[in-house]
Amino acid sequence: MQVSQHWRLNKQRYQLMGEECPSCKTKIYPPRDVCLECAAPAKELFELTGQGEVYSYTTVYSAPAGYEFNAPYVMALVKLDEGPLLTAQLTDVDLEDIEIGMPVEMVTRKLRTEGDEGMILYGYKFRPKLI
Repeated sequence: MQVSQHWRLNKQRYQLMGEECPSCKTKIYPPRDVCLECAAPAKELFELTGQGEVYSYTTVYSAPAGYEFNAPYVMALVKLDEGPLLTAQLTDVDLEDIEIGMPVEMVTRKLRTEGDEGMILYGYKFRPKLI
């Protein structure tokens, strides 16, 4: 990933910036040109809270290139409180403690180191919600 592309995705990765449809008020993540529910133009930015619950999950034992040092790790479908589903890695939790419906919150964590220069890429992951 080039530095310029990294900075363009900054708000999506660190703030969970999505869009809200002005017609039906559906929250959309990631931002798209049209609403997935009513097909109206959706261009109003909306900051999602980063709060949600585990909708589904799986454990990755054979990781793709660049992520081998993380294996095994858990990838989850997280249903955000505002409605959108997104895929994210779970962190700060033991594999045996994960369950469907578990409340989670977004955190910023290192994703990987890239390139000869060793550029560190950060992004969102989810951890069990601190109560």
